[in-house]
Amino acid sequence: MRIMIQLRPTPDLVAAVTEPGPSPSTADVAGGLPGVELDPAFVPVAIPRPLPRSGGDPLSLDQPLDFSLAAEDATVLVRGTISDDDLAARVALLSSLRPDVVGVHADPVIETSLTCGGDAPVGDWRDVERLLNVAALSAEGLDGSGVALAVLDTGINAAHVARQLGRSVTLDAERSWNPSGVPGRPGEFDVDHGTMCAFDTLIAAPQASLIDVPLLMSRRPGGSALDGLLSDAVAAFAHLRTVLEAQPAESRALVINNSWGSFSPRWDFPVGHPGNYSDNAAHPFNLIVASLDRAGADVLFAAGNCGRECKDGRCAFPDRPIVGANSHARALSVGGVDVNGERVGYSSQGPGRLTARKPDLCAYTHFLGSRAFGEAEPDSGTSAACPVAAGLVAAIRTQWPASRLSPAQLRSLLRRTADDRSEIGFDFDYGYGIVDTAGVVAALRRRAKRVA
Repeated sequence: MRIMIQLRPTPDLVAAVTEPGPSPSTADVAGGLPGVELDPAFVPVAIPRPLPRSGGDPLSLDQPLDFSLAAEDATVLVRGTISDDDLAARVALLSSLRPDVVGVHADPVIETSLTCGGDAPVGDWRDVERLLNVAALSAEGLDGSGVALAVLDTGINAAHVARQLGRSVTLDAERSWNPSGVPGRPGEFDVDHGTMCAFDTLIAAPQASLIDVPLLMSRRPGGSALDGLLSDAVAAFAHLRTVLEAQPAESRALVINNSWGSFSPRWDFPVGHPGNYSDNAAHPFNLIVASLDRAGADVLFAAGNCGRECKDGRCAFPDRPIVGANSHARALSVGGVDVNGERVGYSSQGPGRLTARKPDLCAYTHFLGSRAFGEAEPDSGTSAACPVAAGLVAAIRTQWPASRLSPAQLRSLLRRTADDRSEIGFDFDYGYGIVDTAGVVAALRRRAKRVA
């Protein structure tokens, strides 16, 4: 089984991991772990310690938290493989023999959120542009200019995106990042799922600066071309934390699109095990998501394609398929509707596992757009809905950085202004409703007047 090992080494080693410059190797941090085949290619990652600002449980997702990367607080994560035989006993032995081992966590496979079925596209990206009222956003000066928009996926082909949009694309190669062992230059990857996501983010935020993170191009033994490991996502988020913290505090704006998730409990520890990912707020990745939110990043996840009417064939959770960070309280979980406002049958329904009220809202999908999969193939799945919503968030951030409107406040605004599709205000099919640009713009105008 693939695992992540969380350790508390000496403060000087922690400092060496957190500070700029060459990082200690996995062997420096975790050499001699019994029964573990360590992955020497994985660069150790610092995990911040959650600190409740008002007392209480530091692992609660429902209260304000601060996060410390100080040498005396942070822990360090490495990854490796442990035998599946008598797994519980091996994990217990590992922890007992090495007092610096804080935890042993699942490193589940993460995969793109594709669609099921072969239905034709419903409308095209110009319909989405109209429904998002991009003209009104542009009139307000909300076009994504100066906003960093990270696409964590299979890599971006910027030339293809530019051809399909009929305009230039800004790609931030300097702040892009590849997982260990993944070759390729930012913006020059094959046309695939990540290219679709990049295209869809730019419908509402045409001037955003794309950060290319080909997370799903990392390979695991026996894996496919479109999956990776959660440990690579931990490393990617650690990189994005440095991107965010390098921005001036008064103008921080980083939107992170994640059109992927974990589909099967096969790769996870059981619910209730301290190393579990799906239902465990203390898993290192769930902690690092919360720390990015606290630092001012907007984190969006696709709700997934495990809807009851048309679920993806890989969906193996028997119920509540919005798992782990896709159901995080500090992330926006996005379901899918077509351009007629009807929920697509594959869009996962709540309740979520970390937070019950998921998805948060829905955005548009299953339209003819990027042509990443062929001339007549739709941009589909909640994989497309998530970047459509991420583009809207990036457009808002043009004039409303995190210093003016925190990620939590922006999530609340999007939920409050959503076009409600039920009679109860929230339901597990649509969340709070469909993103509504007119409502968002009106709310921002009112907010601007109050704080003027």
